Amino acid sequence: MGDPMAELACPEPPDGGWGWMVVLAGFLQSALVFGVIRSFGVFFMEFVGYFGELAGRVSWVTSIGISVQQLGGPVGSALSTQYGARPVVMAGGVLSGLGMFLASFATSLTHLYLSIGLLSGLGWALVFTPSVASVARYFGKRRAFATGLAVSGAGLASFAFSPLFQLLVDTYAWRGALLVVAGISFNLVAAGALLRPLELEGNKASVPEAGWLQLLAFSSFCRPRLACHRPFLLFSAAFILVDAGYYVPYVHLVPHARELGFDEYRAAFLLSSAAVADLCGRVVGGWLADRFAIRLVHSLTLWTVLTGFSMMLVPLGQSYSLLMGLCICYGFFAGALVPLQFSGLAEIVGTGHIMEGIGLMQMLESAGSLVGAPLSGWLRDMTGDYTASFIVAGTFLLAGSLLLFALPNYFSCPMDSTTEEETRGDP
Repeated sequence: MGDPMAELACPEPPDGGWGWMVVLAGFLQSALVFGVIRSFGVFFMEFVGYFGELAGRVSWVTSIGISVQQLGGPVGSALSTQYGARPVVMAGGVLSGLGMFLASFATSLTHLYLSIGLLSGLGWALVFTPSVASVARYFGKRRAFATGLAVSGAGLASFAFSPLFQLLVDTYAWRGALLVVAGISFNLVAAGALLRPLELEGNKASVPEAGWLQLLAFSSFCRPRLACHRPFLLFSAAFILVDAGYYVPYVHLVPHARELGFDEYRAAFLLSSAAVADLCGRVVGGWLADRFAIRLVHSLTLWTVLTGFSMMLVPLGQSYSLLMGLCICYGFFAGALVPLQFSGLAEIVGTGHIMEGIGLMQMLESAGSLVGAPLSGWLRDMTGDYTASFIVAGTFLLAGSLLLFALPNYFSCPMDSTTEEETRGDP
């Protein structure tokens, strides 16, 4: 009987088999990366009160972490191409847990910027890109559905983590709570161990065997076929705008609810409800994309528009029931677009270049993630509430959806064969 951890060689994506274990690994990593990120709003009020800083400055803690996670995407891609996804993801799990552990000893916001923002953010970068790319390599026909299952862990974890983190803060204070979060994050090491290498015939690793210096130079990401390819750059630019607004509710929804007079547990439950809707949206969005003969980019545009409008309506929720309904709508729409983003990217760059594509796209997206939450916090400090923050965040998503219309052959039914041929060819 063969070693289940040994490398597989297949002529095409197996669409099953060990691929479901890879989906489980992706589910765990999305839970332990984005579930933590999305529930960090619980710590926001604690940091504001303890350090006595404005919301805009505290917002940088989460924002730096998200942007480093995305900016480091090419690092995770290049290292995975050179050494395999498994050791890279396991190393990322160690870094993410270590960053949370060191954050529990912070005496200033700068310490949190470095520990959570830089160290944990780098760990998340090493975890996320290789995990999602591994799912894309194992699945072809059912790629959108498999990706939806893999990334749905963020929704389930957010549902559990928001009230859990609030309970930990009430029981152990924020320092003790961060120690527990660190222990949870170290489980990413076990998730990484499930990533069995898969080599597809005709899609050999494209990073040249030229040593460590060439690896650091990201030579595989500087090729004109990808880094200068117009459809890929338009797609990435759209998600720079989307990311500028996408994460705002996960940072400022709890503080917004607290300012409306709801207690901390009711405020945290809003995030949990949005997380359950997010989980459903990811699975349903991926399933619908595979079930019906609709181009992925068209479905992606629809979900992005709905996410933007639902976010702009959040300030109208002055009663708890109405705010809950708006949060559920936002969570479902925001979840549905996630698997379509990565499945759509696979259509644009081809399965053989999915690792590089995700890494480079994540790096470009980091610009939007970096400014989104701090801008939202700054608007709160200037206006006295979060109304303008949510409206501006929703506007960013609508602007991103408009850029998707500029993709080649967007209004034609078949896929852009020219684009597919160009991007799937050998570099």
